[in-house]
Amino acid sequence: MALRVGFGYDVHRLVRGRRLILGGVEIDFPRGLLGHSDADVLSHAVGDALLGAAALGDLGSHYPDSDPAYAGISSLALLQDIASRLQNSGFVIRNVDGTVVAEEPKLAPFVQEMRRNLANALGVDAGAVSVKATTTEGLGFTGSGDGMAAYAVVLIESTGE
Repeated sequence: MALRVGFGYDVHRLVRGRRLILGGVEIDFPRGLLGHSDADVLSHAVGDALLGAAALGDLGSHYPDSDPAYAGISSLALLQDIASRLQNSGFVIRNVDGTVVAEEPKLAPFVQEMRRNLANALGVDAGAVSVKATTTEGLGFTGSGDGMAAYAVVLIESTGE
């Protein structure tokens, strides 16, 4: 069986008047991430990593921000669709490792729920999903609080079908 690795990255600006959704968890915070969908940077990074590992393009090619059908959509719904695309292309998700980069809020209290949400959306055991959070020690756009970023690495396996 062939193993494939995928890498994903996403970034969104923090603004007032939007909900903050990370890994499908709504977090009480005075600002949220700006985007066409729910702007969940963690889910977007994971989705891009999965699509890349399977050589199926990227998030923007499948769910363009010019399509009103995706306005405000839950990024967990997009992950469910991506998992289905991978399965239909003969791949199994083996593990997901994501990192959210933000100065605030503190994300540790939400990590387990994020793991469960991502695992449920992808149809894998929560033990196959890791979520971490870090800061940039006040440096750059995440350090100034202007936005958040997320990185993800995934491992998928071809079923040979």
